[in-house]
Amino acid sequence: MLPPPSDPRDLRLLLNGLTGIGPVSARRLQEAFDGDLRRALLAGPKELAGVKGLTAPMVASLLRRDFDHVAERRRAEALGYRILHADDETWPQALAQLWDPPLVLYQDGSALPDARAVAIVGSRHCTPYGAGLARGLARDLAKLGWWIVSGLARGIDLAAHEGALEADGRTAAVLGHGLDLTYPPEALKLRRRMTERGCVLSEFPLGRPADRQSFPQRNRIVAGLVRAVIVVETDVDGGSMITARFAGDQGKALCALPGRVDSPTSRGCHALIRDGATLVSSVDDILAELGEERGQLTLPLTQADPAAARWLRHFGGGTAHDSESLAAAARCTQAEAAVALTMLEIQGHLLRRTDGRHERG
Repeated sequence: MLPPPSDPRDLRLLLNGLTGIGPVSARRLQEAFDGDLRRALLAGPKELAGVKGLTAPMVASLLRRDFDHVAERRRAEALGYRILHADDETWPQALAQLWDPPLVLYQDGSALPDARAVAIVGSRHCTPYGAGLARGLARDLAKLGWWIVSGLARGIDLAAHEGALEADGRTAAVLGHGLDLTYPPEALKLRRRMTERGCVLSEFPLGRPADRQSFPQRNRIVAGLVRAVIVVETDVDGGSMITARFAGDQGKALCALPGRVDSPTSRGCHALIRDGATLVSSVDDILAELGEERGQLTLPLTQADPAAARWLRHFGGGTAHDSESLAAAARCTQAEAAVALTMLEIQGHLLRRTDGRHERG
């Protein structure tokens, strides 16, 4: 067993890779050893056992020091990743307010979020309507120079990242697993595009798979990087509710979009609004919450060309139609309605649901 490294980056990289040791236990070590993590790693079993909150397995892990931080650093470099720590000039200063900031951040990409950053989060099992709102919000905010931060998960997260890229904007993802892994697999191409103008981040060692604990850890960083968290769709027990709680604890603006009263994916947003989150229905509402001047920008799909508007007015409030019900609502033939549904889907105004009906995207 080699002595602990003296380089701050390697020291934190070593601690970060030890089994059972994380940001909370690292903070406790810093408090117990006057901020000197190297001294903590040189401490004996009796000293470590006296540190509040350290369990016997944690002490054993600190004494073994069996994580090869040198090999980890070399592997990260070979993959083109940077490893950041709090003393770096490029370290996101927004994370300084966290009680348990990450020991290190692995970075894949060309840039890091600045002070103009918002998070757009929501359910993996979102509706087409919710995905469309997330994509449109991200697109419009990115056009105004805002970073879009999310978690690269299926559903609302992917829609938010895609919307930012559609506007040639900047977007960042925080992962709940090692940076060398990409999940879901279909996000791989999107991730490559993200790193050209933004970044993908993780605090976890390379190869670390996701688990029930890693996603809440990830969510505190998402909230920590941004000025506001915008929840589009979530159930009351969804992971986005954890991100929302972190936003509240950190004093960040918390916004939620209302949804259908009978939809499980709206229950979490309605609970957040009931408990004090700002109800938003447009980009202007979000800008106002952030203290920026209001403009004329609205949510996507509220404006359309006259030909499309004839049909889209029948899809308000989340209404879904097939060709038969649209024909009845628009007082036209079913053939006309079927053509309209196809064209509106091609143009991106409508999304097809699993039941075959269409709703606003």
